[in-house]
Amino acid sequence: MNHNTPITPRPLPLSSPTGRTQRLASADQLRAQGVPAAEVAAHCRPGGWQQLLPGVFLLQPGPPTGEDRLKAALLYARGAGSVPPQGPDPMITGLAALALHRLPSAPPLTALDRIDVLVPRTRRLRSTGWVRVVRAPESPEPVELTGVPVAPVARAVADAVSGLTDAETVRRLLTEAVRGGHCEPGVIVRELSRARLLSRTHVVDAVDALLAEGRSRSEQRLYDMVREFALPDPVWNVDLRLPGGPHLGGVDAYWPEQAVAVELDTRAPRQDDDELWTEYTRKREHLERLGITVVHLTPRKLREAMDQQATVVRTALMAAPDRHPATYVVVLPR
Repeated sequence: MNHNTPITPRPLPLSSPTGRTQRLASADQLRAQGVPAAEVAAHCRPGGWQQLLPGVFLLQPGPPTGEDRLKAALLYARGAGSVPPQGPDPMITGLAALALHRLPSAPPLTALDRIDVLVPRTRRLRSTGWVRVVRAPESPEPVELTGVPVAPVARAVADAVSGLTDAETVRRLLTEAVRGGHCEPGVIVRELSRARLLSRTHVVDAVDALLAEGRSRSEQRLYDMVREFALPDPVWNVDLRLPGGPHLGGVDAYWPEQAVAVELDTRAPRQDDDELWTEYTRKREHLERLGITVVHLTPRKLREAMDQQATVVRTALMAAPDRHPATYVVVLPR
């Protein structure tokens, strides 16, 4: 046997909780098991172990699987030092996370040339090889998928979009995240805003399309609620005005006899969100001073608890006779 002959790795007392032979190990784990650096180097000759990332080794010959790469990225992000890093554990984010969440437009793990790992902002860790380190001021609560901690869809979308320039790909990812029921449009826009991506034209265009579709879907759910729970028919999508006076604002549904209005809150958090919220609040307070009851519904409430929202609207309609008569307003199509 010469020095070019591959060395068969000796069995190591490393195993997973299920008892399977561990495929990956960090340099510290190997050292703790009594494998010195010289022996690790010997095992890493052609046909033996492989160093996938600094301080992270695949204890098998052959190419790493997609699962190997995910777990190697997490091992690297957890740090190679003997002292565990402080703060929340790292998690997979970006396109790799979206692949685990099974978004149709996310490439399969084996096709990704980069895996994003989300770590606390205070961590001193550099991107290396096919691992990109993404820092967060506040780490979200991870979701465990296939035994791997993964960022929630909205956060993963924002991290993926930060590295994308194709407008159609961005639009598809945003749309699939909402259509798949993973999150509401406003949650995605909030993450995009935090990542300072709303200054990019192709991202703004995708957000506008997403919000338009989200409003349309919410309006359809509102129609369905009125029909399925046998509420009186309102007038839909109208503007309210004082006779000969100023415009009071538009509402999504209005019952003139009971002076009850429903307004869908499909606002999305943006940089001017405070101004939008102030305008919305001002309109609502003005209508209520005129004796008009405004029922505030969100897309999430309609999607997750339509029966409860129908009860809220029905209660407002039934309480109308007990209130002071509302000021007469002119109702115009919007």
